[in-house]
Amino acid sequence: MKIADLYIRVSTDEQADKGYSQRDQEERLRKYCSSLNIAIGNVIYEDHSAKTFERPEWKKYMYGFRRLRNIKEGRLLLFTKWDRFSRNTSEAYQMISNLNKLNITPQAIEQPLDLRVPENKLLLAIYLSTPEVENDRRAMNVTYGMRRAIREGRMMGIAPYGYINRSKEDGRKYVAVKEPEASNIIWAFKQVAKGHLPTAVVLKEMNKREGRKLTKNSFMEALRNIVYTGKLLLKAYNDEEERIIEGKHDALISEDLFLKVQSILFRKSNQDDFLPAGRIINEERYPLRGLLLCPKCNKNLTASSAKGRSKHYYYYHCTVDCGFRHNSEIVNDLFVEELSKFTFNNGAAKILKAIFVQNFAVASNSVGDERKVLQNKLTGIEQRIEKARDMFIEDKLDEEDFRSIKNKYKIEIENLKVKLNALKSSAENNNFEQRINKALDSIINISERYKNANTMDKRAIVGLIYPEKLIFDGENFQTTKINSFANSIFLIKKELGNKKNRQRSELSSNVGLVTSTGFKPVTF
Repeated sequence: MKIADLYIRVSTDEQADKGYSQRDQEERLRKYCSSLNIAIGNVIYEDHSAKTFERPEWKKYMYGFRRLRNIKEGRLLLFTKWDRFSRNTSEAYQMISNLNKLNITPQAIEQPLDLRVPENKLLLAIYLSTPEVENDRRAMNVTYGMRRAIREGRMMGIAPYGYINRSKEDGRKYVAVKEPEASNIIWAFKQVAKGHLPTAVVLKEMNKREGRKLTKNSFMEALRNIVYTGKLLLKAYNDEEERIIEGKHDALISEDLFLKVQSILFRKSNQDDFLPAGRIINEERYPLRGLLLCPKCNKNLTASSAKGRSKHYYYYHCTVDCGFRHNSEIVNDLFVEELSKFTFNNGAAKILKAIFVQNFAVASNSVGDERKVLQNKLTGIEQRIEKARDMFIEDKLDEEDFRSIKNKYKIEIENLKVKLNALKSSAENNNFEQRINKALDSIINISERYKNANTMDKRAIVGLIYPEKLIFDGENFQTTKINSFANSIFLIKKELGNKKNRQRSELSSNVGLVTSTGFKPVTF
């Protein structure tokens, strides 16, 4: 008596669309075996796609026979139709060969073929290729449908973080804003745009807020997702180029903010020392951990505690054998004292404000000229891309070179757009004086502000003032670079301190300096 294994496969979408069921297949296979007096061996139930043979139950079935190696008695592998066996022509032929080596003959009871007859191999090719063609056609129709929906401004698939899929009363689907996730991602974009905190720190703080938590990969994908600007990305397909579509969903952030974040992410990925970020800090005793360099070996200083007889002692120390370490409380206090160099009183604030207002009036006159230069540069690049596109259409340029030209100018175009949008925003903003007041109020006493801030804000302040890491020699802090604005405050304060009794004859940034005509009365 022949022995047959029954292979019953159905995928979820097929069962829904075509009414396939495992129970119906099993009934027909058992009836077939009973009518031909065939004994039933294994019954394999599979709920998986037939695009490949990477199917859980199929792999178990093949593994069991490979262990036996030499099978003397031939077996049948029965299924209802060849599309139950496979929907991939090349893999199907390879698997049939593997089964024959194991002395197993595959057979479809509703499409029977004797493969010992050469002509039947033509029918087998038809039976195997037809399901693959159906799959390819279905996939193509889905792709075209999704691309048409995107062109119409509809977001496809599962809504990203900050949005949620909804349906109207008539069944039409749309994407709505979801809180508090929407507020979370807006906050995250604004924090990353400031450029003084690592994305890992922003993610950690965002996940402390209410709402769904994000993984690192999901967060980075969100930061690069243009849907938050109210637009959709239609990817390149065949001869159609990639382009941006205006979406029907609500925007959460402005295009300016999105482009600024992309610029910062690009710089961070191409610049190891973009800012002295250090590692994520959980211990409030070590706000400067990862921001200090050892004066002996120039390595990063870490921090830890040591247990004494009666209490713990906390240190910033080097990780190598140079032996440098210093009490963290003393270092933290010295740094607050270091920041006091940038502290100034209300009188100096008034002088600074007057200087800023005066300089802004001069600078604003050149904004229009700068915008024209940037716009001309952007137009020039776009014309070069357009010329390359024409050459590609006329077969004077191959596709690889054309894409290389587009990618070459992509980042430059984004940077120019960021600068143009920034100039546009500054020109449209009429509350410059109010913004200056707010900025000066926040830095009048920066050392106290730092002292009362949490760990994350402390590190943000350090990153804004010192673009590079600090070297602490046990008494003083040294760095090769300092924020130009902070340095100007320090110099102005120094001049005010050294020349308290002198009078300013005119409004200028050289506070306390002697005028070109000398002292009053004129001595030369």
